[in-house]
Amino acid sequence: MQPQWTPTQVDVEQANVTGFTRFVEERHGLDLPDYRALWQWSVDEPGEFWQAVWDAFDVISHTDPGPALADPSMPGAVWFPGARLNFVEYVFRERPPGEPAVVHLDEEGTRREIGWAELERRTAALAATLRAHGVREGDRVVGYLPNIPEAVVSLLATASIGAVWAGCGQDYAAPAAIDRLGRLEPSVLITATGYRYAGRWHDRTDEVNRLRTSMPDLKLTVVVLTGASPQETGGHTGEILDWQDAVSVEDSLEPLPVPFDHPLWVVFSSGTTGPPKGLLHGHGGVLLEHLKSLSLHLDLRPGDRFFWYTSPSWMMWNYLMSGLLLGCTVVTYDGAPSHPEVDRLWRIAAEEQVTVLGTSPGYVLACIKGGVVPHADHDLSALRGVGVTGSTLPAASSSWLSRNAGEHVQVMSISGGTDVVTAFVGAVPTVPVWPGEISVPCLGVAVDAFDPAGRPVRGEVGELVVTAPMPSMPVRFWNDPDGNRYRDAYFSVYPGVWRHGDWITITERGTFEMHGRSDSTLNRHGVRMGSADIYQAVESLPEIVEALVLGVEQPDGTYRMPLFVVLADGVSLDEGLKERIRAAVREHASPRHVPDEIVAAPGVPHTRTGKKLEVPLKRILQGAEPGRVVERTAIDAPELLDWYRDQV
Repeated sequence: MQPQWTPTQVDVEQANVTGFTRFVEERHGLDLPDYRALWQWSVDEPGEFWQAVWDAFDVISHTDPGPALADPSMPGAVWFPGARLNFVEYVFRERPPGEPAVVHLDEEGTRREIGWAELERRTAALAATLRAHGVREGDRVVGYLPNIPEAVVSLLATASIGAVWAGCGQDYAAPAAIDRLGRLEPSVLITATGYRYAGRWHDRTDEVNRLRTSMPDLKLTVVVLTGASPQETGGHTGEILDWQDAVSVEDSLEPLPVPFDHPLWVVFSSGTTGPPKGLLHGHGGVLLEHLKSLSLHLDLRPGDRFFWYTSPSWMMWNYLMSGLLLGCTVVTYDGAPSHPEVDRLWRIAAEEQVTVLGTSPGYVLACIKGGVVPHADHDLSALRGVGVTGSTLPAASSSWLSRNAGEHVQVMSISGGTDVVTAFVGAVPTVPVWPGEISVPCLGVAVDAFDPAGRPVRGEVGELVVTAPMPSMPVRFWNDPDGNRYRDAYFSVYPGVWRHGDWITITERGTFEMHGRSDSTLNRHGVRMGSADIYQAVESLPEIVEALVLGVEQPDGTYRMPLFVVLADGVSLDEGLKERIRAAVREHASPRHVPDEIVAAPGVPHTRTGKKLEVPLKRILQGAEPGRVVERTAIDAPELLDWYRDQV
């Protein structure tokens, strides 16, 4: 198999990671001939590597930061123990002249620009408003907001005073939002009156009132009027302030220096099988990790335009916001990715001259089936890379992107998690891209594949593990004072080693194949396979909109493996289509994993971040009641659960 993308000599010479490699070579007297050598050094010498990141990006502490890695224990690593800094300090250091800080678009075509000076002014004003209402270091400020510029300002203002941010998109109903934001006992709620999606207005007045009622410690609610004014009801706490009034205060921005591990934000796990875990990440860890990831892997630089389709509920929103650290213009979009046409994201990329566009495998597949030809339909001359994450990118989709996104546009498939708010494996502009494979382990990430006995494996499926600490690993879980839940989540299988819960194969050339979650593995006749391999085969068929495969152990010791398919309009599941599906699995996945039955389904439920609900549905097919295995408010189509229950 040939690479689908190969860097030119100019690509290599001009890449940010090449400049960083030379910096390391000169400092340490090393010879690092290629990316692999740099990566190996970064995991062999993590303290020296992260010190090099600190120095190369001119991170400054207000006090002596101490050693980069004072204690390498995992969990419990100690980074820069004396440091005092603030994430927001670095947002306003790079201000490319003439470029906006934020460009925002919505479904109706409204476009807003916020310049760097205005972003700083609004951040300072909101920070002053928060302080005036008694918000102090460590207090929680939460946002129930669409993906709008006010969310950007809210994060920055909160972090600048040492308070802790947490956000949730308004597609979450009140119970799901309360499960996340309410448990933080917030002092301030920043919200909006509603949002628009797929051409429809969604009023959130009632949801906002329910949130306020559930938050007894609220001192202030700030309301962004995205639609009609909210109707007041009784029983609430704290003052209500219009957004415009909240950002009208005149003040200067003076970010508060905080310790390296001081919480910057709380992000949440999907919450499909129980209450969502609240994961706290520190100012310093996020700062270093995102400077590294966005600059050295995505190759972003001042003046570039960075657009990832996301929402405040997903860690990719936090990742997108960190583009500001490098002086990038961050492009935010509030709306459906395929409304009013399936090529909506490509149109935005063209009109805004986007440098790096981020999307999902599902959107790519929708473009393929919709006959979209991005480079022919739009001017994508500014586009250097397309990032893809959220689930496994099939080889066919990756090849399609390379052919259709534009001449020499790099497809940058990445895989990581909310847990570390970054990628474990990804791309770099100096290494080729192969279809269906992720090119490299990320710098500073000691990623490996283990068998059940904890031995490294190559060329076969293993558990994705990380064998050395990363600065963006969670500081702790919310409401986990003794750390037991944190240790159980990641370190109970391989002591001292982070087990992430994904199946991967590390190939002979050192690339990575992703196979989905290890707790939803298909184990047929003793042969393990990830569900992603089945989806790649089946969802490439034009008749199939989406597929869901489950491996269900039965009480009598037998093994049932049904495949549920969502059909395209006008398609019926006749015997001919079933045979084409079986043939696709046999030829492109495995003859041992041809499904026992193929069932037409009305839909596939997902988590709010777009992941298929495999494990809870498997338990439902084993006879469990839906309400006992999945939180309905945490998924996009809860009405489908009863249909799957009837398939037992």
